[in-house]
Amino acid sequence: MTPGKRDRSTYHHGDLRQAVLTAALDVIAADGPAALSLRDLARRAGVSHAAPAHHFGDRTGLLTAIAAQGFGLLADALDGGTSLADRGRRYVRFAAGHPAHFQVMFSPALLRADDPDLTAARERAGAGLRAGVAGLPGTADARTTGIAAWSLAHGFATLYLTHNVDDAVGALPPEEYFTALTGFLTDRED
Repeated sequence: MTPGKRDRSTYHHGDLRQAVLTAALDVIAADGPAALSLRDLARRAGVSHAAPAHHFGDRTGLLTAIAAQGFGLLADALDGGTSLADRGRRYVRFAAGHPAHFQVMFSPALLRADDPDLTAARERAGAGLRAGVAGLPGTADARTTGIAAWSLAHGFATLYLTHNVDDAVGALPPEEYFTALTGFLTDRED
Protein backbone atom coordinates (compact mmCIF):
# COMPACT_ATOMS: atom_id res chain seq x y z
CA MET A 1 0.00 0.00 0.00
CA THR A 2 1.28 3.48 -0.83
CA PRO A 3 2.26 5.57 2.23
CA GLY A 4 -0.51 7.96 3.23
CA LYS A 5 -3.21 5.90 1.49
CA ARG A 6 -5.75 3.89 3.45
CA ASP A 7 -6.79 0.39 2.59
CA ARG A 8 -10.32 1.19 1.36
CA SER A 9 -11.61 -2.31 2.23
CA THR A 10 -11.11 -1.60 5.92
CA TYR A 11 -12.97 1.68 6.19
CA HIS A 12 -15.47 2.02 3.35
CA HIS A 13 -18.34 -0.15 2.33
CA GLY A 14 -21.12 0.54 -0.16
CA ASP A 15 -23.91 -0.50 2.19
CA LEU A 16 -22.27 -1.18 5.52
CA ARG A 17 -25.53 -1.38 7.44
CA GLN A 18 -26.94 -4.14 5.24
CA ALA A 19 -23.58 -5.93 5.05
CA VAL A 20 -23.44 -6.11 8.85
CA LEU A 21 -27.09 -7.21 9.06
CA THR A 22 -26.45 -9.96 6.51
CA ALA A 23 -23.34 -11.14 8.36
CA ALA A 24 -25.29 -11.11 11.64
CA LEU A 25 -28.11 -13.17 10.11
CA ASP A 26 -25.55 -15.74 8.91
CA VAL A 27 -24.13 -16.01 12.43
CA ILE A 28 -27.59 -16.30 14.01
CA ALA A 29 -28.66 -18.96 11.52
CA ALA A 30 -25.54 -21.02 12.26
CA ASP A 31 -25.00 -20.43 15.98
CA GLY A 32 -27.85 -18.35 17.44
CA PRO A 33 -27.94 -14.74 18.63
CA ALA A 34 -25.66 -15.41 21.60
CA ALA A 35 -22.77 -15.92 19.17
CA LEU A 36 -22.96 -12.33 17.84
CA SER A 37 -19.97 -10.07 18.31
CA LEU A 38 -19.77 -6.64 16.68
CA ARG A 39 -16.02 -7.06 16.27
CA ASP A 40 -16.47 -10.39 14.47
CA LEU A 41 -19.20 -8.93 12.27
CA ALA A 42 -16.89 -6.05 11.30
CA ARG A 43 -14.25 -8.58 10.29
CA ARG A 44 -16.78 -10.55 8.25
CA ALA A 45 -18.02 -7.39 6.51
CA GLY A 46 -14.44 -6.21 5.87
CA VAL A 47 -14.77 -2.94 7.77
CA SER A 48 -13.17 -1.36 10.83
CA HIS A 49 -14.13 -2.80 14.19
CA ALA A 50 -15.85 0.49 15.12
CA ALA A 51 -18.07 0.66 12.00
CA PRO A 52 -20.91 -1.61 13.24
CA ALA A 53 -21.12 0.32 16.52
CA HIS A 54 -21.42 3.53 14.50
CA HIS A 55 -24.56 2.18 12.78
CA PHE A 56 -26.17 0.17 15.58
CA GLY A 57 -24.68 1.46 18.82
CA ASP A 58 -24.31 -1.94 20.41
CA ARG A 59 -25.34 -5.56 20.11
CA THR A 60 -28.89 -4.79 21.33
CA GLY A 61 -29.22 -2.10 18.67
CA LEU A 62 -28.12 -4.58 16.01
CA LEU A 63 -30.58 -7.23 17.18
CA THR A 64 -33.35 -4.62 17.31
CA ALA A 65 -32.56 -3.63 13.70
CA ILE A 66 -32.73 -7.30 12.69
CA ALA A 67 -36.12 -7.68 14.39
CA ALA A 68 -37.46 -4.49 12.78
CA GLN A 69 -36.29 -5.72 9.38
CA GLY A 70 -37.88 -9.10 10.06
CA PHE A 71 -41.25 -7.64 11.04
CA GLY A 72 -41.16 -5.53 7.88
CA LEU A 73 -40.47 -8.64 5.79
CA LEU A 74 -43.27 -10.48 7.60
CA ALA A 75 -45.69 -7.62 6.90
CA ASP A 76 -44.69 -7.77 3.22
CA ALA A 77 -45.25 -11.55 3.22
CA LEU A 78 -48.73 -11.13 4.72
CA ASP A 79 -49.75 -8.43 2.23
CA GLY A 80 -52.28 -9.78 -0.21
CA GLY A 81 -53.34 -12.64 2.01
CA THR A 82 -56.83 -13.63 1.01
CA SER A 83 -57.98 -15.37 4.20
CA LEU A 84 -56.88 -16.28 7.69
CA ALA A 85 -55.67 -19.66 6.41
CA ASP A 86 -53.69 -17.99 3.61
CA ARG A 87 -52.09 -15.59 6.09
CA GLY A 88 -51.18 -18.58 8.27
CA ARG A 89 -49.47 -20.25 5.30
CA ARG A 90 -47.65 -17.02 4.50
CA TYR A 91 -46.53 -16.75 8.14
CA VAL A 92 -45.10 -20.28 8.09
CA ARG A 93 -43.43 -19.67 4.71
CA PHE A 94 -41.87 -16.48 6.09
CA ALA A 95 -40.52 -18.30 9.15
CA ALA A 96 -39.05 -21.09 7.02
CA GLY A 97 -37.45 -18.58 4.65
CA HIS A 98 -36.12 -16.23 7.37
CA PRO A 99 -35.25 -18.41 10.37
CA ALA A 100 -32.67 -16.02 11.84
CA HIS A 101 -35.05 -13.06 11.66
CA PHE A 102 -37.82 -15.19 13.15
CA GLN A 103 -35.66 -16.26 16.08
CA VAL A 104 -34.71 -12.69 16.97
CA MET A 105 -38.12 -11.12 16.36
CA PHE A 106 -39.73 -13.13 19.13
CA SER A 107 -36.96 -12.77 21.72
CA PRO A 108 -38.00 -9.56 23.49
CA ALA A 109 -35.20 -9.77 26.07
CA LEU A 110 -32.72 -9.17 23.22
CA LEU A 111 -34.45 -6.05 21.88
CA ARG A 112 -35.17 -2.42 22.64
CA ALA A 113 -38.96 -2.61 22.85
CA ASP A 114 -39.37 1.17 22.50
CA ASP A 115 -37.38 1.46 19.27
CA PRO A 116 -39.58 3.40 16.81
CA ASP A 117 -38.59 1.33 13.75
CA LEU A 118 -39.31 -1.90 15.62
CA THR A 119 -42.62 -0.58 16.94
CA ALA A 120 -43.78 0.54 13.48
CA ALA A 121 -42.74 -2.71 11.75
CA ARG A 122 -44.30 -4.84 14.50
CA GLU A 123 -47.56 -2.88 14.23
CA ARG A 124 -47.63 -3.27 10.45
CA ALA A 125 -47.13 -7.05 10.71
CA GLY A 126 -49.76 -7.24 13.48
CA ALA A 127 -52.24 -5.39 11.28
CA GLY A 128 -51.64 -7.97 8.56
CA LEU A 129 -52.42 -10.77 10.98
CA ARG A 130 -55.48 -9.02 12.40
CA ALA A 131 -56.84 -8.47 8.89
CA GLY A 132 -57.19 -12.24 8.51
CA VAL A 133 -59.31 -12.48 11.64
CA ALA A 134 -61.43 -9.51 10.62
CA GLY A 135 -62.63 -11.47 7.59
CA LEU A 136 -64.04 -14.33 9.66
CA PRO A 137 -67.82 -14.44 9.96
CA GLY A 138 -69.34 -14.47 13.45
CA THR A 139 -66.15 -13.86 15.41
CA ALA A 140 -67.36 -12.60 18.78
CA ASP A 141 -63.91 -12.13 20.29
CA ALA A 142 -61.51 -11.13 17.52
CA ARG A 143 -58.57 -10.73 19.91
CA THR A 144 -58.85 -14.25 21.31
CA THR A 145 -59.46 -15.71 17.86
CA GLY A 146 -56.39 -13.87 16.59
CA ILE A 147 -54.24 -15.18 19.42
CA ALA A 148 -55.48 -18.72 18.74
CA ALA A 149 -54.67 -18.43 15.02
CA TRP A 150 -51.27 -16.85 15.71
CA SER A 151 -50.48 -19.55 18.27
CA LEU A 152 -51.17 -22.25 15.70
CA ALA A 153 -49.04 -20.66 12.95
CA HIS A 154 -46.26 -19.54 15.29
CA GLY A 155 -46.21 -22.82 17.19
CA PHE A 156 -45.98 -24.87 14.02
CA ALA A 157 -43.30 -22.58 12.57
CA THR A 158 -41.26 -22.90 15.77
CA LEU A 159 -41.62 -26.69 15.80
CA TYR A 160 -40.57 -26.78 12.16
CA LEU A 161 -37.53 -24.53 12.64
CA THR A 162 -36.35 -26.53 15.65
CA HIS A 163 -36.67 -29.79 13.68
CA ASN A 164 -39.30 -31.25 16.00
CA VAL A 165 -41.65 -32.20 13.16
CA ASP A 166 -39.16 -33.26 10.47
CA ASP A 167 -40.50 -36.82 10.30
CA ALA A 168 -44.10 -35.64 9.95
CA VAL A 169 -43.41 -32.89 7.40
CA GLY A 170 -40.96 -34.94 5.34
CA ALA A 171 -40.25 -33.38 1.95
CA LEU A 172 -43.39 -31.21 1.89
CA PRO A 173 -42.96 -27.46 2.00
CA PRO A 174 -43.86 -26.48 5.56
CA GLU A 175 -46.75 -24.27 4.49
CA GLU A 176 -48.36 -27.22 2.70
CA TYR A 177 -48.11 -29.37 5.81
CA PHE A 178 -49.51 -26.46 7.82
CA THR A 179 -52.49 -26.29 5.43
CA ALA A 180 -53.16 -29.99 5.98
CA LEU A 181 -52.79 -29.52 9.73
CA THR A 182 -55.24 -26.65 9.92
CA GLY A 183 -57.69 -28.49 7.64
CA PHE A 184 -57.56 -31.49 9.93
CA LEU A 185 -58.37 -29.32 12.94
CA THR A 186 -61.15 -27.28 11.35
CA ASP A 187 -62.85 -29.88 9.15
CA ARG A 188 -63.40 -32.59 11.79
CA GLU A 189 -66.85 -33.53 12.87
CA ASP A 190 -67.38 -33.91 16.62
